[in-house]
Amino acid sequence: MNLLEAAKSGFLICIMACILIFGFLYVRDATSKEEQDEFSELPECGSYPDELCSALFDGKGAAAQVGRLCEQHHHRREMLTCIQTPCNCSTLQKKLHFITSPLSEEERNFSLAYIITIHKELDMFIKLIRAIYLPQNIYCIHIDQKSPKDYKLAVETLVNCFENIFIASKRETVVYAGFSRLQADINCMKDLIHSKNQWNYVINLCGQDYPIKTNKEIVQYIKSKWNGKNMTPGIIQPPHMKHRTHVSYKEYAHSGKSYVYPTKQLKSDPPHNLTIYFGGAYYVLTRKFVEFTLTDTRAKDLLEWSKDTYSPDEHYWVTLNRLPDAPGATPDLTWEGNIRAIKWRDQEGKMHDGCKGLYVRDICVYGLGDLKWIAESPHLFANKFETAASPLVMECLERHFRQKVLQQAEVPLEEQWHLQGHESQHP
Repeated sequence: MNLLEAAKSGFLICIMACILIFGFLYVRDATSKEEQDEFSELPECGSYPDELCSALFDGKGAAAQVGRLCEQHHHRREMLTCIQTPCNCSTLQKKLHFITSPLSEEERNFSLAYIITIHKELDMFIKLIRAIYLPQNIYCIHIDQKSPKDYKLAVETLVNCFENIFIASKRETVVYAGFSRLQADINCMKDLIHSKNQWNYVINLCGQDYPIKTNKEIVQYIKSKWNGKNMTPGIIQPPHMKHRTHVSYKEYAHSGKSYVYPTKQLKSDPPHNLTIYFGGAYYVLTRKFVEFTLTDTRAKDLLEWSKDTYSPDEHYWVTLNRLPDAPGATPDLTWEGNIRAIKWRDQEGKMHDGCKGLYVRDICVYGLGDLKWIAESPHLFANKFETAASPLVMECLERHFRQKVLQQAEVPLEEQWHLQGHESQHP
């Protein structure tokens, strides 16, 4: 082949390559245009999702129905950047919009510890951790032992990029309403106490929680309303709950199934003649109270006695916090303490206007029509959320929450702290 023929061949190859590349770009742009046209055919969606979110938070009647329609056409952005595809930690923090500086001196000087128990929904966990993350706080993540391997690896990838986030040193196979759920918290408490980071209060969450109040609002609420006291809402164990501690329960966790079941064995009376209380499994506790629960004889004996009870985390913390000599105890309180907003099925019509999503285990998984109620709640956190059930619920809530956080900041803002396209969100 002479030089002229070689040059012609090279030119033809170049032309063909350009045609292929142009064809690919044309098809891609045409597909993108089709998606845009699909949205343009839905004028009700407006500027998605900003206008819809504003209408939902305002409680406008048709907003939820329109939201469900638009949600079907919304191509949800995945949050797995730098999780499934490795990148350096600085890039991860920027792409996922983590806030990497304290936002006020008051917050810098009042560190919070968090215990987060998770087992599924990586997307939801990332939304939660980036909402509550600040560098002066410390976070212990307990991953259920039965979670899939790729889920554990993904969480570890994220955690390894932060000095103040760590995985619990001992992990439990958590069974709903079993002792393992309480033990998971205690494992994290031991790690937190031995951490070099100093903290004032500890708050426990699960992977389907999301904050309503900002870190600044939480700190101010604790300092102004509680000031060295523990928050463990609850009352003396009512008669209809006594079965939980009167017979022995066992955990079953095999072949992908897990549950707690009662036996015919009666339990002994509580140690040290303790009065058993009933309350929530979620708390806000002082560091001194945590040290007390890990060292006091009564606390350790109650923990041992609770190993074969039903849902012991709903009696353990509140019972100890009613002891008059416990650090930060509140022996005379009942349900005081706005920790978590939950729509229980049996409280419908009394405490709330009904679940606009769906009930799971008698707890509302929030829908679009619940957003106004959530935003107006006096509680610190809300439960329960599932991104798969309604992506727009979390889309709106994230935008609303991050804007409030940045509006309250007392330091210069960094560009990456803004969630993409969130500048025009409803206040």
